[in-house]
Amino acid sequence: MVQITTRPATVAEWDDVQAALTGGGDGRSCQCVWPVLTNAEWNGTSVDERRELLRDELEAGPPPGLVAYVDGEAAGWIRIGPRTAQRRTLRSRVVKNGSVEPLDDDGVWAVTCFSVRREHRRQGLNAALLDAAVAYARASGARVVEGYPIATDVTKPSTNSLFVGALSTFLAAGFREIARPTGTRVVVALDLTA
Repeated sequence: MVQITTRPATVAEWDDVQAALTGGGDGRSCQCVWPVLTNAEWNGTSVDERRELLRDELEAGPPPGLVAYVDGEAAGWIRIGPRTAQRRTLRSRVVKNGSVEPLDDDGVWAVTCFSVRREHRRQGLNAALLDAAVAYARASGARVVEGYPIATDVTKPSTNSLFVGALSTFLAAGFREIARPTGTRVVVALDLTA
């Protein structure tokens, strides 16, 4: 049995964040700044610039995500934070057409990205990352945590498409389905005040 631990991502974990993001999939090129940039900003940045944007975000704090470790080795990443700080997320049709929460509410946090190194997939890292993200959001004063996963009950997505998570992972963590604004995307929420 592998031992999975998690830790908020600060600049001290920079090498671990990079290891988690560059083990397969789009994490290396995205650097998990997709949710915070507008489309014009995204299109105007290089991979190196995105990497620096993420580093700047880690340096400024608070941690915008967590790193998962398998037996002490960096293996995965999750982005979690106030939805208001994730500008692309706020502009998303999935969020606008599916969320019941006010878009300007800082108490609503969003899980917008998972990245797990290829060699550590199918070991329960997304579930561990999500559990840790919920605990982090609760400790940070969040009222609600939302996610925007793929409806894996109606489609079999590619591995890269699962960067938003699988519906089953969120439901197993106690989230409830709020809406299906598209055929394959779901808005889920977990009320942390209950």
